[in-house]
Amino acid sequence: MIRIYATTATIADCQFRNSKTPLLFRLFGAIGPGPIILGQELSGEIEAVGKKVTRFRKGDQVFGWSAMRLGTYAEYTCLPEKGVLAIKPSNITYGAAAALPVGGLEAVYFLRKANIQRGQKVLIYGAGGSMGTFAVQLAKYFGADVTGVDSTGKLDMLRSIGADHVIDYTQEDFTKSGETYDVIFDVVGKSSYSRSVKLLTPNGRYLSANPRLSHMIQGTWMSSISSKKAIAWTTRAASEYTQDSIFLKELIEAGKIKSVIDRCYPLEQIAEAHRYVETGSKKGNVIITVERGNQN
Repeated sequence: MIRIYATTATIADCQFRNSKTPLLFRLFGAIGPGPIILGQELSGEIEAVGKKVTRFRKGDQVFGWSAMRLGTYAEYTCLPEKGVLAIKPSNITYGAAAALPVGGLEAVYFLRKANIQRGQKVLIYGAGGSMGTFAVQLAKYFGADVTGVDSTGKLDMLRSIGADHVIDYTQEDFTKSGETYDVIFDVVGKSSYSRSVKLLTPNGRYLSANPRLSHMIQGTWMSSISSKKAIAWTTRAASEYTQDSIFLKELIEAGKIKSVIDRCYPLEQIAEAHRYVETGSKKGNVIITVERGNQN
């Protein structure tokens, strides 16, 4: 049992609320009957543990992901010991920790799969959101030359977290630039697949965190007939999440990367937070504080 101090408002939460959830999540996460409590990310303190729990104890400060259980827009929730749950980095707030489970861990997962080498060129499409801001920082940590693509109001922020180049998608189509990349990471699933893969180097990787079904089919075909590879989101073992959580925690505690926080709202203003997220202008993360006091 976890006492929740902070959670997040994400576009995925908004999609669950308005029934526009991407097909991939419908396939992997059938939500059962009964009232649905939204919210997937959390940070807080363990209030109680079951008799057979060995990894955690009462009083541990943690961050976690409830996945299709949802339920983090609340004061308490319960997660399995072998779920996506890890000790919070010691040098950040609960609010900053709440942004780690999806944006941080998914960015780690994809960029590890890309096997980025120092000096390679990486383009991140949708770089200004939660996952995108972590991806920019991680790609820089791995030694890449990073291009971030997003809207006008997010470009200065992307430069501030390390992007070497920025492209305003409202003014320029990166697929017409003539540049080639070793890795293209489409965080939001909105770039042109066919035009994007043409920009990959011969052994390039195309990463897709929110793939359309057509992209998954095309990616599987491309990977089977060429040296270019497509990597899409997939379920994975708890041990992989644990490994990635430790890696992410170490980077944050070393000051190598950070959570980018745009706005904070109390839980009572969750509707306003969702309205802001749906404008598409959030930079990084929107944090929701659940417990009163100094847990921010």
